[in-house]
Amino acid sequence: MEKAKSFNITKREVYEAYKVVKANKGSAGIDNISLEEFDKDLGNNLYKIWNRMVSGSYLPQPVKAVEIPKKSGGIRVLGIPTIADRVAQMVVRNSLEPHVEPYFLSDSYGYRPNKSAHDAIDITRQRCWKYNWVLEFDIKGLFDNINHQLLMKAVRRHTQNKWEVLYIKRWLTAAMVDKEGNVIPRTKGTPQGGVISPLLANIFLHYAFDTWITRKFPTNPWCRYADDGIIHCYSKSQAEHIYSCLTERMKECELEIHPDKTVIVYCKDSNRKENHKNIQFTFLGYSFRPRKAKARNRKSFTSFIPAISKDAKRHIRETIKSWYLLHQTEKSLQSLAEKYNSAIRGWLNYYGRYGKIELAKVLQHINLHLMWWVRRKFLKYKSKTKRSFLNLRYISNKYPDLFEHWKVGIVPK
Repeated sequence: MEKAKSFNITKREVYEAYKVVKANKGSAGIDNISLEEFDKDLGNNLYKIWNRMVSGSYLPQPVKAVEIPKKSGGIRVLGIPTIADRVAQMVVRNSLEPHVEPYFLSDSYGYRPNKSAHDAIDITRQRCWKYNWVLEFDIKGLFDNINHQLLMKAVRRHTQNKWEVLYIKRWLTAAMVDKEGNVIPRTKGTPQGGVISPLLANIFLHYAFDTWITRKFPTNPWCRYADDGIIHCYSKSQAEHIYSCLTERMKECELEIHPDKTVIVYCKDSNRKENHKNIQFTFLGYSFRPRKAKARNRKSFTSFIPAISKDAKRHIRETIKSWYLLHQTEKSLQSLAEKYNSAIRGWLNYYGRYGKIELAKVLQHINLHLMWWVRRKFLKYKSKTKRSFLNLRYISNKYPDLFEHWKVGIVPK
């Protein structure tokens, strides 16, 4: 007789979790088993996950530490779980998220169904026109410093499933292995890179920040995307007071406001005459600052509006440079377009929401590198910059749909 299972988890739930993990792609964990290798014995691998989860014997492997560069400089350490652990985490996330999601507040935007960074940028743009001052804050090392006891207290408010609590506790304390092979025990934080980590961070900040700011300062609109947030204020003195209160609140929750990434900003425009040293801030890759705009009557004025940030511009330029188009003269323009159009499309979709002129200036670097490609590929254009430029312009006119940026009019000029 088959032994009764401890927890009610269906095979269908495990399979549905696997499908999401597969769609999200991602690299192998500490066991070096990729998605392709996992798929070779898919049925057996999924059965093992299900069997261990329902029996309570599932134990996660350590997470693999992977260093990635930040757009703003520096290094971010991700903790990459194995494919099997990602599937198990997705099972729990799919079970827990529908129960906790209705409790989250509308101005929390990060890592939530049917909400996006663009939604956060849109509402921030509108509120900057209504409120003169902004407190833009960043929580230092959020994913590395979340207190486990406080987090589990919050989790237990939203689930009665013992297996969800059990496995979340195990993931939180799973060790991390760095590139030298050193095993690093963890007593706080939730690895950035884990499937369930964004949901756990939102649960923690729902109580640490969202409900606190709503209760403490009910007339000040706010917007939070993961560890980045905006609080709109009526005056500089109010912004300073909220900054002080927020700093103390984060200390109570064993977190820290990042002093270098937190700033009080005056939303200066044509109608706001005060002077302040800070008149811009960056939020989700967009820089909000005074910019020239035109009214419906075509008259110019200054508005406080967003456009692609300096860090995002630099990242795009460095990425274009890293393509080394000059070393790909054996390829055709069509093959180059097929290779890089997905990246270009992503930039257009994200940074083209506002400040399209600023984005166009950056994407002209693609045309510049393509011109150099033409000059090196065809000997008749060697050392003849103007002729190679005119040739590229001719091609862009003849085949305007070849590159994604050409489709929207960012052509050689």
